[in-house]
Amino acid sequence: MRGGKATGRKSIRIGCGAGYSGDRIDPAVELAAKGSLSYLVFECLAERTIALAQKARLVDPQSGYDTLLEERMEAVLPTCAEQKIRIITNMGAANPLGAAAKTKAIAQRLGLRGLRIAAVTGDDVLALALGAGSGASEVSRENILSANAYLGVEPILEALAADADVILTGRVADPSLFLAPLIHEFGWPLEDWRLLGQGTVIGHLLECAGQVTGGYFADPGYKDVSGLARLGFPLAEVAEDGSAVIMKVEGSGGRITVATCKEQLLYEIQDPAAYFTPDVVADFSRVTLRELSEDHIHVSGGSGGPRPETLKVSVGYRDGFMGEGQISYAGPGALARAKLAQAILAERLQDYGLSELRFDLIGLNSTHGEGLSHMDCEPYEIRLRAAGKAEILKAAAMIWREVEALYTNGPAGGGGVTGVTREIVAIASMLMPRAEIAHRIHYEVS
Repeated sequence: MRGGKATGRKSIRIGCGAGYSGDRIDPAVELAAKGSLSYLVFECLAERTIALAQKARLVDPQSGYDTLLEERMEAVLPTCAEQKIRIITNMGAANPLGAAAKTKAIAQRLGLRGLRIAAVTGDDVLALALGAGSGASEVSRENILSANAYLGVEPILEALAADADVILTGRVADPSLFLAPLIHEFGWPLEDWRLLGQGTVIGHLLECAGQVTGGYFADPGYKDVSGLARLGFPLAEVAEDGSAVIMKVEGSGGRITVATCKEQLLYEIQDPAAYFTPDVVADFSRVTLRELSEDHIHVSGGSGGPRPETLKVSVGYRDGFMGEGQISYAGPGALARAKLAQAILAERLQDYGLSELRFDLIGLNSTHGEGLSHMDCEPYEIRLRAAGKAEILKAAAMIWREVEALYTNGPAGGGGVTGVTREIVAIASMLMPRAEIAHRIHYEVS
């Protein structure tokens, strides 16, 4: 079964305009204007993002799509329409239909008539997850907020075949957003596991945007990266055989090297030889990266095996409340005063039914704990953080209230108190037979 129309193109260019929900917008504008793209992809859904979006939609049924959707679309739609760049994004989050309606309204406001906008639904499998034998039994039914399956390339391929200019999805596997246009353009068979594995390599390299151009890679003196304040986002020029060159817009900040690509290739991968996606079990173990020139890395060698018969489902659920409070101490004896404040809080908070209560001396032991952290000299300033979990909001709120009370009921010189109490939205994962999950496509025209 062929997955696309085989346009006859020898290569296409795909850019990544976002690697998470709150990502910067300027690099996407730069890619659209200067990247000579065929496709611009925005990957904006982390594990908990869609659960939080479902929670927001319970309050306001018109919400639930990405909060930066309007700002992003206003920024790139005119250029994408002019240059015939197709947009693929999971910014639909918990409400792809609402996202499509909003995008249509934006296009009309900008005078962009005739844009075909597709909304992909079907990833919301809450009813199935709540059903008997769903596999979500470890989570109390009354606490479940959402259940979203990771869809693959099929709905995007259907929308591309229908000439959609903008495709808005909910939960779709990150690399599938990039793999679908390759299948569509080159007519790759959906059972050619080598090509789908190699396409997944490309999607995985691009999906985190600035990470492959030097963001999260930089380490001064060891791995220097210039121009981080103007970090550019990546694009890939992909050939029909699946080989690609990863690059960025000339003059943009950051760098693309074999090392940045290696770090991103291994990002969130447990077994490089068996990376499960809805489309293929990808094999990254024979990938070859080769520098062609500055900021141009050739990638090939990806492969894979038959796709799994199940789809991963992320279940979002309410898991109590978290309270947190922080206070700073500075000057001579700052560490001793912070430790005294910690002892006071530990005693005062023991009667509130808190669990997972922890204290951190930020700058001293908050990242690696007492076992690895050490300091050769007395710190001049220290910030104490107290955090814990409770079943009820009022109990969690006592943490920051007791921290605030240290102003007059604790050691000398405390200041800069901050506090927060919030509901915890946690994530559990399960598998569901793909045969039980069906997607749907809805269209709008501006």
